[in-house]
Amino acid sequence: MGRPSRLGDEDRSDYASALDEVIASPEIRRLLERSGVPGDRLRVRGLAAVAHTAAAADAEYRRYAALRLHAQGGRRDTRTAPLSGPGDQERPGAGVLAVLGVLTPVLAGVAAATFLLLGYGLRLADTLPALADTLVGVGWFSLVVAALAALVSVVALYRTAARQSEADAAAVPDPSAAASPALARAREAWLVALRDRGIRPFLLQELAEAAASAPGAVEGSGSRFSSPAFAGPDYSGPGFEGSQRPAPRQP
Repeated sequence: MGRPSRLGDEDRSDYASALDEVIASPEIRRLLERSGVPGDRLRVRGLAAVAHTAAAADAEYRRYAALRLHAQGGRRDTRTAPLSGPGDQERPGAGVLAVLGVLTPVLAGVAAATFLLLGYGLRLADTLPALADTLVGVGWFSLVVAALAALVSVVALYRTAARQSEADAAAVPDPSAAASPALARAREAWLVALRDRGIRPFLLQELAEAAASAPGAVEGSGSRFSSPAFAGPDYSGPGFEGSQRPAPRQP
């Protein structure tokens, strides 16, 4: 067999859900209470060992990933085909129109403010009345142009946003509608194998090691070698003088 497949980012949530299900099982809960290991710590260990536990269900995951890629590839070909050819994305005027839609209201507003200030300033100074009237008229015209350009820009922006939201909704298929029965069965088979062959044995091993390293377990394992016949201070092995107890002294 080749190298185990790396779990995709879109499958991390499924792995976390499967891990939570195994931790919530009566067997694991009973062992958690017996060993005293916090459930959050066990969950962190399970998440960190995703590469090890997921490898136990690698065959099921490969089949599930292949079916999902085939299904997504069929939809992607029909939906994104125009993006690789001379489609809507290659309209050179789209960017220029967008820039003009933003700059036109700003420039027209600045021009209107400038002409109106100059025109009314000349009127207040009572100098060059013909030029003052011209500047005021141009200023009000520029203000109308700025208002119309701003209105057109807002409408265009709203239509673009609505079109983009519709495209995003079409690009993301409904899982319940898009998932075929074969894909659903492959996903369920992967999750079952992941729980039974990957996550549960790993958690049981972690709990067994935690129970073995507990202080009570260490004392219990050492009690097998604490026989009085071999634990005395004078014992140094069979056939040696240290194995004989010294005779009591005569008073």
